[in-house]
Amino acid sequence: MRRVTRNAVLLILGVVVALLALGALPSLLASGDPYYVTAEPVDAGNASANGTASVNESAAINGSALSERQYPYTTQALTNGTSDPYRKGPWGFKESFTHSPFDERSALSARNGSAVTDSGVLVSYNGTLYTVAVAQRP
Repeated sequence: MRRVTRNAVLLILGVVVALLALGALPSLLASGDPYYVTAEPVDAGNASANGTASVNESAAINGSALSERQYPYTTQALTNGTSDPYRKGPWGFKESFTHSPFDERSALSARNGSAVTDSGVLVSYNGTLYTVAVAQRP
């Protein structure tokens, strides 16, 4: 094999390994307090206590239609009340390469802006209305 060809192959392999490492590395980075997605049931008769007084129940997002692959933190919170912890990475590096609860909150807000309240996003799941929010404590 020629020297130039060998160097080119080594360079390409090095770039591939570096890109694979960048894909795996952010999930290993964790610092600071954990963040959780929480799903709190909303009592329609006591909506003002939850900060959802002026929100129409029909504006809620259908949680049964959310994909577990696209919304893993939200679907887990709707099922269990809270999601697994998510820790921010140092220097904002991790957020650029990984999926976070903040991405899900933004996507839910963009999906239906009228479901956004002061305390979170309204989601209906199995006939129950929930306020889904990102919090540092479950």
